[in-house]
Amino acid sequence: MCLGIPGQLAEMVEGTEGQLAVVDVAGVRRKVNIGLLEDEILEPGDWVLIHVGFAMSKIDEHEAEVALASLHLMGQAYDDEVEALRASALGEART
Repeated sequence: MCLGIPGQLAEMVEGTEGQLAVVDVAGVRRKVNIGLLEDEILEPGDWVLIHVGFAMSKIDEHEAEVALASLHLMGQAYDDEVEALRASALGEART
């Protein structure tokens, strides 16, 4: 099962023309492609919904909290998604 997981932008990755950001998801920091949100103003602290390494939409903090609470209720599916994020090939954040 694939899920969209809320993540909080930690920093923009320089030299990627606004295409990558470091995002914190449940304590795991990864580079995520934010290119699909080119019409949004994104800055550190903002929340995005991530699916397979891409930020699909910008969400507010309340939406992120509700989504995270729902994901925690799903148990193993949430754990699997976080583990997939840890193992993602998009690259580890080196901050």
